[in-house]
Amino acid sequence: MPIPHFDDLRQPTLAILSDGEIRKKSDLILPLQQHFKLSNKEISQEYESGKGAIFPDRISWVLSYFAMTGLLDRPKRGYYVINELGRKYSKKSSEEIIEYVKQKMMEREQGKQKHQKKFIVTAQTDTVESTPQEQLYNSYQDIRQVVYDEILDTILSKSPAAFEKLVVELLQKMGYGGALDKSGRVTKQSRDGGIDGEIREDVLGLGRIHIQAKCYQREKTIGRPEIQSFAGALLGSNANKGVFITTAQYTDDAKKYAETIPNARIVLIDGNKLAEYIYQYGLGMQVEQTIVIKKLDTDYWDEIPNNTNSNN
Repeated sequence: MPIPHFDDLRQPTLAILSDGEIRKKSDLILPLQQHFKLSNKEISQEYESGKGAIFPDRISWVLSYFAMTGLLDRPKRGYYVINELGRKYSKKSSEEIIEYVKQKMMEREQGKQKHQKKFIVTAQTDTVESTPQEQLYNSYQDIRQVVYDEILDTILSKSPAAFEKLVVELLQKMGYGGALDKSGRVTKQSRDGGIDGEIREDVLGLGRIHIQAKCYQREKTIGRPEIQSFAGALLGSNANKGVFITTAQYTDDAKKYAETIPNARIVLIDGNKLAEYIYQYGLGMQVEQTIVIKKLDTDYWDEIPNNTNSNN
């Protein structure tokens, strides 16, 4: 039997999870294998690139999309549990589940103005009208978003002190502090006065970037009062540069306030931007796969004489 299509895995996956048990991906392989009556050889079949088994990878994507569209919760990194919305959809048809996920993913993309994925989904055919290059780019963005979620889930499993160290290391990775030895440091806990770390920008320490780091649940919002408190800590330290980094989100009021603080510049980095920077600058990341796409070197081919024989 061929390995089930990605869409075919959705309904049975939700049905298995509908009992409310917390599971990781590997817990779903056997029950789904039995559901589709697949052999061990079939579930071990790998991609042509050799980069992993197809069946477990498709299960991973099903779980990721369910989490991104609100059907599953992630109580900790790599684990999934169904919620009320997911339980509701576990009783629906495969087509209804597919349509729900498709619509939610489209809403997510519409909210990401900077990416503006260019695709048209038709209700009749459920096909994507785009070039292979556009599809490749869109798939790349989807993969990155899944990794962003994994990054944030991993961070939330660490201690607040480890998070403070992480953000200092990230800013150094981004080039702040330059080539200075020990340009960044975490301040002592309970005596930091609202400042969790700092980066020295030059040898003499004339320029300093102060850091506030808050490791909160992703759905939490940080409001204006916390930004005001950080601004006060900056002024109390005779500093005028600050970065507030969190795994959570900022309210619109907090963002507006940060832009209007007199005598200080505070940059806000939320959870999504934090994950993006960690990915972009390769902090704690490794390359999984590189795809090389080649095109003709027209200069090379133009130097080769054309066939002038009109009979050929």
